[in-house]
Formats: sequence, C-alpha cells, structure tokens
Amino acid sequence: MISDQLVDLSRLQFAATALYHFLFVPLTIGMVWLLVIMESVYVMTGNVVWKDMTRFWGKLFGINFALGVTTGITLEFQFGTNWAYYSHYVGDIFGAPLAIEGLMAFFLESTMIGLFFFGWDRLSKPQHLLVTVLMAVGTNLSALWILIANGWMQNPVGAEFSYQTMRMEMTDFWAVLFNPDAQAKFVHTVSAGYTTGAMFVMSISSWYLLKKRDVAFAKRSFRVAAAFGLASVLSVIVLGDESGYTVGEAQKTKMAAIEAMWETKPAPAGLTLLADINEAEQKNNWEVEVPWVMGLIGTRSVTKEIPGIHDIKAKNRERIASGIQAVTALEALRANRDDVTAKQVFEQHKADLGFGLLLKKYVVDVRQATPEMITQAVNDTVPRVTPMFWGFRLMVGLGFAMLLLFGLAFYSTLKSNFMDKPWLLKAALWMLPAPWLACELGWFVAEYGRQPWTIYGVLPTHMSVSTLSVNSLYGSLAGFIGFYTVLLVVEMFLMVKFARMGPGSLGTGRYQSESGSTLAPAHA
Repeated sequence: MISDQLVDLSRLQFAATALYHFLFVPLTIGMVWLLVIMESVYVMTGNVVWKDMTRFWGKLFGINFALGVTTGITLEFQFGTNWAYYSHYVGDIFGAPLAIEGLMAFFLESTMIGLFFFGWDRLSKPQHLLVTVLMAVGTNLSALWILIANGWMQNPVGAEFSYQTMRMEMTDFWAVLFNPDAQAKFVHTVSAGYTTGAMFVMSISSWYLLKKRDVAFAKRSFRVAAAFGLASVLSVIVLGDESGYTVGEAQKTKMAAIEAMWETKPAPAGLTLLADINEAEQKNNWEVEVPWVMGLIGTRSVTKEIPGIHDIKAKNRERIASGIQAVTALEALRANRDDVTAKQVFEQHKADLGFGLLLKKYVVDVRQATPEMITQAVNDTVPRVTPMFWGFRLMVGLGFAMLLLFGLAFYSTLKSNFMDKPWLLKAALWMLPAPWLACELGWFVAEYGRQPWTIYGVLPTHMSVSTLSVNSLYGSLAGFIGFYTVLLVVEMFLMVKFARMGPGSLGTGRYQSESGSTLAPAHA
C-alpha cells in the first residue's frame, strides 16, 4: 500500500505548483481583453495615447505571461512524474483536452503574442488589432480546454471503466466537452481573471493619479478598468451562483461541507452566513442563517432537499459495501476475462467501484476490511468542513467588496469626479491583492473539496500517485518552491519597476517621467 506521507507530499507539491501558477493565470486572462479594448479605441480614434496605453499595459502583460508559461509547463509534466497511475487510469480522457489546448490554443496564443510585441511597425492598425484579438481568443481557448479537463475531474461524464483494459475510457466526447461543471467553471474562472486584470490596471492608475503624474494616461486607464471591472465582478457573482448549482447537482458532499450542513434541512435550505463549527462532535454550536437562499442556489427549487453530511455518509457506506463487490469481481476478471459470473457482478456494482477502492488505503484485499476500516473510509469521503466553510466565505466576501469598489469607481467616472476622491483612489490601490486572494481561495475550495478523489467518485487520491521515494519528493518540493519563489520575486521586481516608470518606459518623450516630455502631466 502507498504510504500516507507519499500521498500527502505529492498533493502538497502539486498544490504548491498550482497555486504559484494561478498567481499568473488570472492576470493573463484579464489583461488581454483590456488590451483589445484600448487598441480598438486607438484604431477608431487615432489618438496616440490609446496606443501608448496598449503598449504599456501590454508590456506588463508580457512579463506576467512569460512567468505563467514557465509554471504551467511544469504543472502538466507532474501528471506523468508524480501521478503516473492517474495518467494511466484516465489518460485517454484527461489527455484529450490538454492536447487540444496545446494544438489549438497555446500555439495560437504564443504566436500572436510575438506579433503583438514585434508587429507595431510591420502591420497596419487593423492588422495589429486583429493580432491582439486573436491573442485574447487564444488565451481564453487555453483556459477553456484546461477547465474542461478539470471539470471532468469534478464530474466525470462521458466515460466508463472497462474491465478489458482496466482503465477509464471515453464514451462520449461531446458529453465531456459540454459538461455542465466544465462550462460553469470556465465562465466563472475567466470572469475572475477579467476582474483581476481590471483591478490591476485600476490600482496602478490610481497610484499615478494620487501622485499627479501622467494624468491623461491614468484617467483613461482608470475609466476603462472601472467599467470592465464592474461588468466582470458582476459576472463572477452571477456565474458563481450557476457554479454553486452545478456543485449541488454533481458534488453534494462538497456542497454540504461548504455550508457546514451536518443534518439534512427541510427544503428550501437556508444559507449559513456564520457558524461555530464543532468537527469533533459533527455539529455547529451556533449558526446565523438566511432562510431559503441555499435551497434556491443549490437546487433551483423550493421543494428539493440538500442532503446533510450525516445522510451523505450513510449513503456512502452503502456505496462502499457495493464497491467491495465491484472490486472483488474486477480482481476475478483480471485473473480470467471470461469469468461470466464475475462479469455479471461487476456490471451490477461497477458504478460504486471507486468507493470500494477507498478501502485500498487500509487493506490490500477489500474483502478483509473490518468495520473500523469501513468507517474510516466513510469518514474519508467528507473533506474537513472548517477550511471549506471559511475559505468559501472569505472568497465571497472579497467578491462583494470588489463589487462595491468597482461600483463606486464606475459611478465616479460617470460624474468625472474620481480625481477629487483620494479615498477612492487609495481604496483601489489597497485592494490590489484582493482578486488574487479570492482566486486562490476559489481553487482551494474546488480542489480540496473534491477530496478524497482525484476523479470524483471514480479514482481515490491515494491510488493515483507514482511510486516515488519520500526523499525525492522532499527534494523536488523544496526545489520547486525555491525556484518558483525566485520567479515570483523576479516578476514582482519587474512589475514594480515598470509600473513605477509608467508610460515613460515606452521612450516616446510624451510622459512625465521622461526628460523632454511634451505631454502636460496634469491635464486630461
């Protein structure tokens, strides 16, 4: 059996890599459409300040993109190095969208980025704008295919296990493509990226305005970011509701953990705002609840119940009992593919195969599992409630705080008085980290909430890892964290350096930080 230490270190290494990678991804996704907007205005008006805006913010986009690619490639390689059995078990399905992402999206995105930076003097205005649009399309297509792969891990539709190959096999590509979880995750994630890009531009523009430098440039950037950010954060909240519904349909355990819902409540269930969670006794000592809201979000009805953790565990116990028969029959089929009786038993219980495999963590022969082992496996099916509950609420709280900020900023642009509101500019500056924190929390809730599964209900995490040594994992984990920390420091240094230089870094002679500037800095 695989040791818990090996599994935990493999998970930690992948989580660290993913969290580092996702520091760069939202900004890449979000800034690219802001560049499209800015360059579109330049092409329509011919006003050179919009070209300068596109080039300057594009420079910061390029720095971020380079670091995102570096961390993303490593992340994909880890499926082969650290999660070999996972790759063998579901590679035919999971690998397809990742391969399409590389062929369809990444090559398009990378090619267009090169043309974006080096094509200003070689392409006409409409041609360069087309390049920027295709760069944005490539970035979003890349996110789409990656999230289709991740959505399948959350809700494994369009596939089934074959006892002939002892692997999961795709049965319906279109079901995988149009998986409701994947689609909801895509629109929610890219909207969060748009919010991140808007906050980045608005925060840095606010700093310029507070310093009274490059005001014409900064005011335009602030206006674009405020409008784009308001639309984006509204989309995040609305589409988050849709994401909550798909979770309620496909991952009832995750929904119950997010809500710290120990008991099944009468429909429609209320939304728990705050709670004193007692995991030892599996109850809440007290809670503050808003009636009906959770039932409407999770079921889209007033009559359908959301099951509580205790009821979910009871059902999972039944599925583990059924899964024992599926695993036993599968092992008989592995020895003899023509065993008709074993095939009949397997077909009857194969939907619960994954639940039977949960016992492999505790015993080699699942038929020898004791009642205590079964109880342990049942408890494993529910992630820790406290981090899920508070992680989700902090994410949502940050979302509504950003909605308030973008709403005030957009209203002030309509009134053209944001220059007279230093408190608003300071708030925008201090809120710069908020979208990153919210994005990281969102990924934590999504991925930690799927445990103990790599493929929800199909393949347990403890069976997915490669047979590596613990020492090699310690070494590679330290190496990754050290290397990525260096990359993050380099990114922060470059971002801060060019943000401080501002549009003067373009060397046009039109901005305040340049000697011989011809653009009056204090006038719009």
